[in-house]
This record gives sequence, C-alpha cells and structure tokens, in this order.
Amino acid sequence: MFFFLMAPVLAVLPLSFSSGSYLVYPLPGFSLRWYEDFLTSARWMTALRNSMIVGVSATALAMLLGTLAALGLAQWRSRFKPLVLALVLSPMVVPVVITAVGLYFFFAPFGLTNSYAGLILAHTALAVPFVVVTVSATLQGFDQTLARAAASLGASPLVTFRRVILPLILPGLASGALFAFATSFDEVVVVLFMAGPEQRTLPREMFSGIRENISPTITAAAAILTLFSVGLLAAVELLRRRGERLRAGRL
Repeated sequence: MFFFLMAPVLAVLPLSFSSGSYLVYPLPGFSLRWYEDFLTSARWMTALRNSMIVGVSATALAMLLGTLAALGLAQWRSRFKPLVLALVLSPMVVPVVITAVGLYFFFAPFGLTNSYAGLILAHTALAVPFVVVTVSATLQGFDQTLARAAASLGASPLVTFRRVILPLILPGLASGALFAFATSFDEVVVVLFMAGPEQRTLPREMFSGIRENISPTITAAAAILTLFSVGLLAAVELLRRRGERLRAGRL
C-alpha cells in the first residue's frame, strides 16, 4: 500500500533529471538543466518568494490564534464546547473549494481579494485547526497543578504561561506550526480564488504550467517540494520523540 501511494511521486522525481524537453520514459539522458531553469527563472523565484511570505505569515497568525483557542477550549466547561470545537475544526472537514468560495465572497466587500493580506488571512483560517489539534493533544497530558502552583507562588497568568505552560506544550506547538506551514505552502484552490497576478504562489504557478505549457521545470519544482515535505515530516517526528521524552521525564 505504501509503494502504491508513493508510485506517482517516485515516477515524477526521475523526470526532473531528464536532459530532454518532454516528459517521457526512458530518459534520453541525465541533466540538471531544469533545476537550473527553476532557480534562475524570475517567474519561479517570484512564486517561491510569494509562497514563503504567505506561508510564514499565515503560520505565525495560526500559531497565535490556534494556541489561544486550544488553551481556552482546554479550560472551558460548557455543553457548547463540542459545537465550538467543531466550528474551529471545520476548515479541515469542509471541501476546500467550498471554503475558497466562501472566503472569496466574504473578503470581496472588504477589498481583500487580490492582496497579500486577504491571502494570508485565508490561509490562516485553513491552518488554525492544525495548531488547535496538536496543542490540544499536548494539553491532554499537561498537569494543571503546575500552573496552579505557579499562581500560588505569585506568578501572573502571563508569567505562568511563559515559564511553565509554554515549555511543556512547545513540541505540540512546533508540530502544529509545521503542519500549518505545509498546509499554506501547498495550497492552490484558495489561491485560485483569492490571489491576483502579483500573489501567484508556487503551487499556483505549477498548476498554470500544467494547463498552459507542460515543461520539465515543473518536475524540478515538484521534486523540491517533495524534499521539502519530507524534511517537514522528519522535523515533526523529531518533535514527537522529544515530546515523549519530556513526558517520560515528568513521570
């Protein structure tokens, strides 16, 4: 099953090293010309820069909002809590095309379409649920007596969060940030609705290239994105193991 799922990715990667101008097997030769074209093209570099700007900004906002939401939901005791949690996590469940249409009609009256601000806010809405899930999972094993002990010693809520809570939930927060960044960096449907010509991201540029002019440069971009995703998954695994060591140390 694993190889079945990975087969499309594994089929694309060798094509990025082809010396030919068409996506064909067997490869006519080995070359790095398409990676050079990707790294020296103003069009591709602009798209990569836009993806980084939107991804980093959306991740920062998602970390702030998602952490606050997770902390509030963890301490809230109400019969409406499941409903609120479902609303917070709905961007993970609702088809992304429906979310994109809704965001477009919501942002259009405010002039936020075709702008970095609108695109960042839209990606933040998609990324917040990942932060909420990971931080909430970390808070499940958090000993609330530590926060009460800090408060009894005179620590303010802000100091308690910074000195006691934050170090313990940091692995979950970092994992949520990685998932949030990956969600924003790979997203294309919302970009199709919200972005203008100046906000074309890397997935949007790849989508346009596939529709208009299939070039092996797209395979080089796909290979770079794949390696980037593998790096993110490796970082998440390291953070998971660190979180397990911290929990084992507390026990």
